[in-house]
Amino acid sequence: MQKVLSFVRRAVDDYHMIEDGDRIAVGVSGGKDSVTLALALHALRRFYPQKFEIVPITLSMGFADMDFTSLRDFFKSHGLSLQVQETNIAEILFDIRKEKNPCSLCAKLRRGALHDAAIAAGCGKVALGHHNDDVLETFLLSLFYEGRIHCFSPVTYLDRKNIHLIRPMIYMKEQDVIGYIHRSGACVVHNPCPANGYTKRQYAKELLATLTQENRGLKERMFTALQASLENWRKDGSV
Repeated sequence: MQKVLSFVRRAVDDYHMIEDGDRIAVGVSGGKDSVTLALALHALRRFYPQKFEIVPITLSMGFADMDFTSLRDFFKSHGLSLQVQETNIAEILFDIRKEKNPCSLCAKLRRGALHDAAIAAGCGKVALGHHNDDVLETFLLSLFYEGRIHCFSPVTYLDRKNIHLIRPMIYMKEQDVIGYIHRSGACVVHNPCPANGYTKRQYAKELLATLTQENRGLKERMFTALQASLENWRKDGSV
């Protein structure tokens, strides 16, 4: 956890993600990234100068074989109360609309449901478990499939919802997350979505892995370039 906290605190400090009195919803899918984030923010609360609260929130997609009992019990053993928000997203995607490529619509529906749940819980911020590899994969997806140089920001303000999205794990590599989960024995929940593992993001992940094998230090250079672009945008609106 100490290594995880070093990554998280650095991001929180660099991008001023947390202010005194914040009540932060943590989006918990049940996967390794979101579980790590929730535990890290919970640990950070104990010594961080700014006092804040966290509210872990899980969206139940409506899959019949998805049970969050073990995850709720695990969080309870760490002094956290996991809120489970019921949705019918799976029914919309696969029964009503019969989407062949459901990921884009699924992401949109999940975002909306999570933001609404966060607001209902009195939270002004939502923490998401995007790590360093997610940043780079999103950049490739935007470049390949949208024809633009784009990636999510460490902090994003949604004016229509009046909430901020924060991503405290942007300095943490996926391998570090996997290592933490294995060493800590943290509880994770399998994703039963039939599209899991067959997405464009999975293609970007595998491509990035191949490119990294051929070009040592590629991920670090890509992330540095994205950081520089973000700073240029902040200063003068250019990329």
